[in-house]
Amino acid sequence: MEFYDESMLNFMGGHMWIFWLILIVLVLIGLKVIFQQRGDSESALEILKKRYAKGEITKEEFEEQKKTLLS
Repeated sequence: MEFYDESMLNFMGGHMWIFWLILIVLVLIGLKVIFQQRGDSESALEILKKRYAKGEITKEEFEEQKKTLLS
């Protein structure tokens, strides 16, 4: 008694590699997107330094906030 017909055996044996290839490519693309997003974000200290350089905050505010961030 056979539980599989010819089309199921053909997919399982002959074309299953396509499924795995597509799955691996999708996982790699997903990982690339995740790690690129992490690299684009600025740290709080970098943002603070930029604000100080632009003159948005005073030296005292900069030092106080820097101390808070580093503690």
